Amino acid sequence: MYSIGIDLGGTIVKIGLIHSGKIIGFTVLDANSRKGLESNLPFIEKAINDLLLKESIEPSQLSGIGLAFPGLVNPIKKTVISTNDKYDDACDLKLDVWVKENWAVPFCMDNDSRLAAMGEWKYGAAKGRNNVVMMTIGTGIGTGVIIDGKVLHGEHFQAGSLGGHFVVDYKARRCTCGNIGCVEALASSSFLPAIIKDNKSLTPEFKARADEYDFKEIFSLANNGNSDAITIRNECMNVWSAAIVTYIHAYDPEIIVLGGGIMKSSDVIIPYLKERVDKLAWCPSGKVNIVVAQEGDNAALLGIEHCLINVKEKKHETIY
Repeated sequence: MYSIGIDLGGTIVKIGLIHSGKIIGFTVLDANSRKGLESNLPFIEKAINDLLLKESIEPSQLSGIGLAFPGLVNPIKKTVISTNDKYDDACDLKLDVWVKENWAVPFCMDNDSRLAAMGEWKYGAAKGRNNVVMMTIGTGIGTGVIIDGKVLHGEHFQAGSLGGHFVVDYKARRCTCGNIGCVEALASSSFLPAIIKDNKSLTPEFKARADEYDFKEIFSLANNGNSDAITIRNECMNVWSAAIVTYIHAYDPEIIVLGGGIMKSSDVIIPYLKERVDKLAWCPSGKVNIVVAQEGDNAALLGIEHCLINVKEKKHETIY
């Protein structure tokens, strides 16, 4: 059986046709997440149908369709609980009905970072491990957690998925979630202009271009010796390190998996984080390995396949 995965990002929507842990068809759509999800559904519907047509696959051959959502999700009721400046109309949509009316197949959905963790756990860098934390660094910062071979959801389905909103400096910048000093507010790409503008140690010339920089350019400039870029790069890596130490203390994982486009600079990031985390984390039983996501940006799509397998087999104790 095949499955369709939909991964809703802030700027793009990724749609994959998946079979046995492999993505055999793939398409990307532009998405203005602030305009909502409903306006994107006709384009997503067409993209799915085009994928099926291209591969000569009938809807009856699908095990189901799954959705990775950048917010809090109730995977049992298949509803969005809460959003944060992305697809804010999603709480009012009946996405399971949308799938049933268009393809008449099973539907699953969950938080995007949680599904990415599932993908890496079942098919990628954390395969064979029972205690895993995945951290995705990008526009925001998300996490997914597996403890003792079960995906962590919690009483209100937010356990493990709010790692970007752990506080690392309670006197610092206010986050979009309303809290102060979140990891996301101090070291994510959406806050990068503010991070640069608020840093008093940077040169005026560098700060004047704050709105133009992204992490790719910051790491490139830092690699070329730009002292301002090195300051911003290292401060963000220090925040990520602080977050990882907290995840280790909270969840006691065997392995930390790091994902997101920023990991194209993993040759710099991984050694820096390992050295700092090894010094600061209280791990008397042994150091926790920190690795790059093997499935990259496709991890959530593969997590959807695993989610649909469990829905079909009614293994709710594994999913929920």
